[in-house]
Amino acid sequence: MNKKYVELLVHIAIWLVVFLSPLMFINHGRGITSGQFLMMAVAPVAVMVVFYMNYLWLAPRYFAVGHYRFYLAVNIAVVVVLGIGIHEWVTYLMHTYEPNRTYQADKWASLGFILRDIFNLTIAAAIATAIVLAMRWQKAETARQEAEAARVTAELNNLRSQINPHFLLNTLNNIYALTVFDPTKAQEAIQELSRMLRHILYDYQQPTVPLTDELEFIENYVKLMRLRLPQSVDVTLNSSLSTLKTHTVAPMLFISLVENAFKHGISPTEPSFIHILIEADRQHITCDISNSNHPKTASDRSGHGIGLQQVQRRLELAYPNHYTWEKGVTDDGKTYHSKITITL
Repeated sequence: MNKKYVELLVHIAIWLVVFLSPLMFINHGRGITSGQFLMMAVAPVAVMVVFYMNYLWLAPRYFAVGHYRFYLAVNIAVVVVLGIGIHEWVTYLMHTYEPNRTYQADKWASLGFILRDIFNLTIAAAIATAIVLAMRWQKAETARQEAEAARVTAELNNLRSQINPHFLLNTLNNIYALTVFDPTKAQEAIQELSRMLRHILYDYQQPTVPLTDELEFIENYVKLMRLRLPQSVDVTLNSSLSTLKTHTVAPMLFISLVENAFKHGISPTEPSFIHILIEADRQHITCDISNSNHPKTASDRSGHGIGLQQVQRRLELAYPNHYTWEKGVTDDGKTYHSKITITL
C-alpha cells in the first residue's frame, strides 16, 4: 500500500478516536442531544485546526527553517483566540439548548477552563511540530544513508577497476617469464588467462559472487602460476566445498593475497611453499594463506604493495566491522601468514 494512503488512514483513525471518545462518558439510555454533541465537538475541532495549521504550514515553512518568531507569534495568537472562543461557544450553547438551567458566572472557573483549553491546544501544536521535525530528520537521514551507500559503491567499483589491471599486469609478467624458457607452457598460461578474463569481464560485475566461483577463479590462477614453478615448490589449495555453496563474497577479494604469496613466497634457490585454505561455515568465510618468506629486495620493483592496500580498503567498505585480518611474519622469520575472516 502507498505510504501516503497509510499516513492518511492513520490520521483518520486518530481523529475518529478523538471525536468519538467523549461519547463513552454519556449516560447509557439517555442518548445525546445535538447541543451536547456540539459542545463536545468544539474542542476536538479546535485541536485539529491548531494541529494541521502547524503540521502543514507553520512547522515546515517557518519553525524548521529557523523563523521562530513568526511561528510563535501566530501560534500564541491562534491558541489564545481559540481558547477563549471555545469557552464562549460552549457558554452560548448551554444557554441556547438548556435555557431552564441556572448558571453561576464564576470568572475564576471560566479562566481555568480557558487556560485548560489553551494548554491542550499548545500540546497539539507541539506534537505537530515534533512530528514534522522527526519526519524531516528521517528524510535527511535516509538521504544521507543513500548518499553514503552510493559513495561506497562508487569507491568499491573504482577499487575493482584498479584491481583488474593490477592483476592482469602481474599475470602478464609471469607469462612473459614463461615465454623465455618454455613457450608451450606459455601458450597454456595464455589459455588459462583467457578463461580468467572471461570471469572478470562477464561474471564479476555484481557486488558479490558465489564463493564457489571465487574459489574456481583462484584455482585457475594457482594452476597458471604452477606452470612456471619447479616441482619442488610445495603449493596446496584446500577448501570446504560442502559448506561454500550457499555463500557469496565480494569478487576478487582474495586474489591479491594469493598473488602476494606467489610474489614473496617463491625462491629459485631455497625451499619454498604456499598453502592456501578457503573454508566457510554458517557464520564465517575464511581465507588462510601461509607461504615461505622470501621478501623482495629494495631494487626489485615488481610489487609495490598496492594489492594489499586495496584489499584493506575493500574489506573496510564491503564488510565494515565484520572482518578480521591477521597478517605478518612468524617469529622465526621464515613464514608469512595472512588470514582474513569475514563474519556473515
